[in-house]
Amino acid sequence: MNGSNPGTNFFSSGLRQKVDQLMNVLWAGGVNNPMDSIEQISYLLFLRLLTEKDEALASIDKKYTRIFSGKWARFAWGNFVTLTGDNLFNVVRDAMESFHELPGLSDTGKLLFNRATLKIYDRPTLRAVVQGVHELDLAAHEGHDFKGDMYEYLLSQLAASGTNGQFRTPRHIINLIVEIVDPQPGQRIVDPACGTSGFHVSSFMHIKRQYTKPADLRRGNFDGTLLKPAQWKFIEDHAFTGYDNDANMVKIAILNLYLHQLEKAKIEHFNPLTTGFGGSYPGKTFDIILANPPFSGKIQEESILADLNYKLNTRATELLFLKWFIDHLAPSGRAGVIVPNGVLFGSTNAATSLRELLLTECDLQAVISLPSGVFKPYAGVATAILIFQKGTPTKSVWFYDMTADGFSLDDKRTLIEANDIPDIIAKWPKREEGPNSYRVPIEKIKENDWSLAAGRYKPVSNEKVHHDKPKDILADVLKLENEIIKRGSELMKKIGGKK
Repeated sequence: MNGSNPGTNFFSSGLRQKVDQLMNVLWAGGVNNPMDSIEQISYLLFLRLLTEKDEALASIDKKYTRIFSGKWARFAWGNFVTLTGDNLFNVVRDAMESFHELPGLSDTGKLLFNRATLKIYDRPTLRAVVQGVHELDLAAHEGHDFKGDMYEYLLSQLAASGTNGQFRTPRHIINLIVEIVDPQPGQRIVDPACGTSGFHVSSFMHIKRQYTKPADLRRGNFDGTLLKPAQWKFIEDHAFTGYDNDANMVKIAILNLYLHQLEKAKIEHFNPLTTGFGGSYPGKTFDIILANPPFSGKIQEESILADLNYKLNTRATELLFLKWFIDHLAPSGRAGVIVPNGVLFGSTNAATSLRELLLTECDLQAVISLPSGVFKPYAGVATAILIFQKGTPTKSVWFYDMTADGFSLDDKRTLIEANDIPDIIAKWPKREEGPNSYRVPIEKIKENDWSLAAGRYKPVSNEKVHHDKPKDILADVLKLENEIIKRGSELMKKIGGKK
């Protein structure tokens, strides 16, 4: 979260409590699915923010054509926020269902409202939610813009796992991967299974942090003021691309990026394993790939792109995604992705061939094993982070066995002191070896059928054990026996016994 000063922290801003209240109101009003609740709040938030932007642009430029004009004026936030009962329900429903046709609305906005519908049927509940969104203080305070923080907190309420192995990646794990991969201005960043676009938001914050004045950083501001205009334009127009096969996730990702000043990011609804990029496939590449793709499930063989499955002959999504990463990295492009441990040591021909391809066409720089509880309560699957760069073969792989991530590894995931992440970041630049880290040359990996199972290569430390001499041990035993006899005799005298 941005900022650490009193009054400028998200948690002290009061927004957290208001978000909790909104979720509670929706639950009590019959909207029991967290995904539906977040979707409905998202629509209302967008309506309010678009209205405010429309009014601001109109006040600056007299020639500006308002979005909310003519027959669309009744959908402006201020025109229905005072309504109640059926009047409010009808206007909000009409707004959501027809908004994708609104002239002047961006392609992103049209995608957000595609097939949108109002799911808050209880009129008093709808009124309470509209008023709650209206009362959210979304203005910047002392340079801190809490809109993005507020929405990230809202997304944390997604307590149920999605389908096909989808679940939210913990923010601190996302930040670790982004810190290591180190995206820069001017690079094209993609997440082909973007979910809520957490990797995009973290990358944007990472870039802004690098290009912020040190004095502003100390105050907790990450404004990116050192970025040049051309760099800003590239970030806004071209830097971020995401795909997801879940229409609801796409909508949430769109608003998440919109609230983080990335309203032009390209988020599309399709499955990259079965849908190409038109005439440009398979040549479309990216400078950075960041992803935590679905781990489970198999795709119908006839649906898989032929180029993607060439020689692999697999239907496993985790293997097909890894092949997609390799195919779509530009020369010298870098990737930071999460895979299930089965990818590291699976014995199928597809898994073995894919590891060989990864190690010979890319420089696999790191395999960071994650604790099996890192994705709880969503899943307990054992996973690892792969960091690799396209274009040069691997010479050695740095393995790190993370045993703690700062949270308990049970379903509660409460904060604890044990945390290997700072050590990983400190050791990463030089790939330093230590109790949890070691390097393995490619020759050794090749000898082991391209296996990346960390335990197979972990050094065994044989500490020399020093034993006492037998006569010293015997002397200690006799001394202890004499002491027992002496104490026993003293005790017998005290209780009147006989020696």
